[in-house]
Amino acid sequence: MTDLDFRYDVDHPVPGPPNTNLADILERVLDKGIVIAGDIKIDLLDIELLTIRLRLFVASVDTAKKAGIDWWETDPALSSRAARSALQEENRELRTRLEALESGPRDMASADR
Repeated sequence: MTDLDFRYDVDHPVPGPPNTNLADILERVLDKGIVIAGDIKIDLLDIELLTIRLRLFVASVDTAKKAGIDWWETDPALSSRAARSALQEENRELRTRLEALESGPRDMASADR
């Protein structure tokens, strides 16, 4: 047998890296989550002019909730339930203020008598 016969032996393939496709990689990333962090800093003559901190967390909704991140549920721009809740809270506050304003002059008028 020649050297080539040993290298390309079909019965005993040479182990290599396992084949993974994009879907497998994406599933793993979403399941575990990945954090990408970076800072951009602009200085002029040792004077800091601007600092931008970037943090990117890529994960599935379930993984994000496990990490304690659920801002999309409370943001009125992203959640109709949060929008209704924010509107109800605003209505409660306005009713309270209106009642205070309406009852205020009556109490002052009765105190003057």
